[in-house]
Amino acid sequence: MANNYHVPVMLQPCIDGLNIKPDGVYVDVTFGGGGHSKEILKHLGPKGRLIAFDQDPDAQANIPVDDRFIFIDQNFGFLKNNLRLKGFKQVDGILADLGVSSHQFDVPQRGFSIRHNADLDMRMDQHRDLTAAEILNTYTEDKLHKIFGIYGEVKNAKSLARAIVTSRLEQPFTDIDSLKSAITGYIPKGKENKYLAQVFQALRIEVNAEIQVLEDFLLQAADVLKPGGHLVVMSYHSLEDRPVKNFMAKGKFQGEVEKDFFGNQQKPFNVITRKAIIATDEEIAQNNRARSAKLRIAEKI
Repeated sequence: MANNYHVPVMLQPCIDGLNIKPDGVYVDVTFGGGGHSKEILKHLGPKGRLIAFDQDPDAQANIPVDDRFIFIDQNFGFLKNNLRLKGFKQVDGILADLGVSSHQFDVPQRGFSIRHNADLDMRMDQHRDLTAAEILNTYTEDKLHKIFGIYGEVKNAKSLARAIVTSRLEQPFTDIDSLKSAITGYIPKGKENKYLAQVFQALRIEVNAEIQVLEDFLLQAADVLKPGGHLVVMSYHSLEDRPVKNFMAKGKFQGEVEKDFFGNQQKPFNVITRKAIIATDEEIAQNNRARSAKLRIAEKI
């Protein structure tokens, strides 16, 4: 039986967006189950190259046996340096499928899923020190309030933060069930799954520094893409989509596009997708993960 994580979201639009040349060099910065990478390889000739990044050791089980394929066991926030170490200063296309892979959700002990009890871990890179448990047990009430409000868009973030700080005085948080039982009185009736998903999203983003890593990646992508090269990014919530949209359109994450003395816009990309591409109803029916996906494509100037 095929696993969900081997069914890549919006596979054909991603491949079309990369505009693959048979002898080009391409990067899949979120290898995961390997679905997108395997499809890219089908479009490459003998001289083409595909470099894939993934910091999750579990992803290595999916590495294809192919001389054109190079795997880098690193976070894509270190894109530029790692490409240079492999001898690549510029590339023809970059694909990023953001968020957590279905595989990570489906392995209970990783602590990503609200469906199973497990340690409060949530590290995509197991070498990182910070875990969800450490955040819950050591962050100040004010810091927790900000994380839940900004990264989780939790409506009652302030009272949730207070409940966590109060609860840990009696007993530290160790596993998912201990968190659920401590905050059960703050979860809106009938919206349990959505609320917990928001709380988990906030913790996961903080543990993995996801927004900072994404911004670092986008800045480096602009440096390493050849003129005419394509950047293809798929995001799953507005916190990811907003910096992607702004950077593709303006070359910066906030404010208006900068102009030179003559009024010419100073930005690295031309946007190909004026509106984000979303999955078809048919794909969503087959793969629920596609429901919130937004795909954006830009071309290096």
